Amino acid sequence: MSSVTYFEAQKWASSFVSDHKIDESVINLLLLGMKNWNLTDLLMNYQQQMPQHEFEKFKDMLNKVYQGWPPQYLLGEADFFGRKFKVTENTLIPRQETEELVEWVLNDFGNNQADLKIADIGTGTGIIGISLKLERPLWDVTLTDVSPAALSVARENAQRYGLDIKSICSDLFATLKGKFNIIVSNPPYIAESEKYLMDQSVIEHEPHVALFAAEKGLFVYQRIAAEISSYLEKEAVLYLEIGFRQGKAVKQIFQQAFPSADIFLKSDITGHDRMIKVVFHNDQ
Repeated sequence: MSSVTYFEAQKWASSFVSDHKIDESVINLLLLGMKNWNLTDLLMNYQQQMPQHEFEKFKDMLNKVYQGWPPQYLLGEADFFGRKFKVTENTLIPRQETEELVEWVLNDFGNNQADLKIADIGTGTGIIGISLKLERPLWDVTLTDVSPAALSVARENAQRYGLDIKSICSDLFATLKGKFNIIVSNPPYIAESEKYLMDQSVIEHEPHVALFAAEKGLFVYQRIAAEISSYLEKEAVLYLEIGFRQGKAVKQIFQQAFPSADIFLKSDITGHDRMIKVVFHNDQ
């Protein structure tokens, strides 16, 4: 046993992050994640001795965060929509704005909406499709991703929650079959020229195939607009996450491809354009 209590370990960590200019929130993120505790558990165990191997692991993880590693990759999981999901360096780390995209879909389609078919395109960890299925168990959800490694993570996350969800390795719609009431996606949308805006740890550790897109970040939206028609049920709806500078450009892409569609932009909690909804009509 070490001579360090959990309280003393937290105090040591506070000094470490202060000296190394790290966000202090990472302390509890790592400590609670290591133990699978909530904050109450930590408070109840403050004066308990922390095993030496745990303290060494905790110190090692904080050092890796200082070196630029995202803490979620060190823990192997991340929080999303009130649940934990496995993450690896083959998948993006879930973010708040994607929770807002899920909320938009759920708010539009209430509990009485049964027998809807949903496709989560470029699913990564599976967080969007899995969260929708957990909130709306009657929905028929399909996950797709071009990366077999990412799709494997999505399947593990579905199994974690006991879900039977179809998953298909597909470059957008390439191997997808059928038509859908809702298609939702958080595609790669960052332009190479925007790297200067990004945190270095994201550039160094998160998968570039899930981050960057050609045509100033608009390439995947252009492909979706060109390919989606064959996969739409009547009055289908498309939901997309977008870059905070892309609202006007993405809206124009879908206006040109579907002149009679209703298109809506939605801001995130910071007031930036972050999501777009396209409501297709029967004449399309």
